[in-house]
Amino acid sequence: MVLYKGNQSSVTTFILVSFSDYPHLQAPLFLVFLTIYTVTLVGNLGLIVVTKISSKLHTPMYFFLSHLSFLDICYSTTLTPKLLETLISEDRTISFKGCMIQFFFACTYVITEMFMLAVMAYDRFVAVCNPLLYTVVMSHKLCALLVAGSYLWGALCSLIVTCSLLEQSYCGPNIINHFGCEYSVVLSLSCSDPYFSLMASLVISAFNEACSLLIILASYVFIIITIIRMPSTGGLRKVFSTCSSHLTAISIFHGIILLLYCVPNSARSLLLIKVATVFYTIIIPMLNPLIYSLRNKDVKETVKELINSKLHSHSI
Repeated sequence: MVLYKGNQSSVTTFILVSFSDYPHLQAPLFLVFLTIYTVTLVGNLGLIVVTKISSKLHTPMYFFLSHLSFLDICYSTTLTPKLLETLISEDRTISFKGCMIQFFFACTYVITEMFMLAVMAYDRFVAVCNPLLYTVVMSHKLCALLVAGSYLWGALCSLIVTCSLLEQSYCGPNIINHFGCEYSVVLSLSCSDPYFSLMASLVISAFNEACSLLIILASYVFIIITIIRMPSTGGLRKVFSTCSSHLTAISIFHGIILLLYCVPNSARSLLLIKVATVFYTIIIPMLNPLIYSLRNKDVKETVKELINSKLHSHSI
């Protein structure tokens, strides 16, 4: 909907195209995304519950992992319900305020997760390189500060980028060729000069990506050096088992982000943007609990113990 005031106009609602270009895929996509979302909620909530219940998982690593699961639930929930609605409803509208709120929270959770993965890399660095000082260095206070800092930084960056979108004038068309309020697609509908918004987004995105990747790379460089110096293969296996899940999650998350934002604009189709967004907002939140539970010995043992205790209590 577009309201006209004299020579000026302002968009009050946007229309989400979603995957309406593929009408024969609407029902199958709805079922697929609903299944993925259900697995995401169950898997991440389960991981949070397991880390809270088991006393042996009350360590910094699993404290960060529980927050990673919380973030996965949050930013999947920010976009997936609206995506499911657009797949089964003829009404694909979203209000301007609703669009900005959706973008703000999605951006906050993505940036926060980016730095949560970096914090987890630092945690692995301390655990591998300074095992005797691990509990001293990674104190409860430091862990809480690192998590709080990630959330606050994510919210601050998102607020700046969202304000840059709000400063733009939107006078039509109001059709968003996406299933959510993705930054570049919304900005393409602006009637005013998008230079400041583009620069703000570019600087913040590049800074966050560079900082988080530098922390991760630096941590793993020191971890690799420590591994090379290890005399026994047993220690090597233990280090690999604790770091492999985290490396897998990092590779998938940053790989998709770099694909989405580092490919030149001329080569980026709208379909590519949609598919990439599906991966890092819907599929990755589902994969993270599977990666950390299937490839983590402590989590698997805890789940087995909980299942066995439940079965035992029912058999009595």
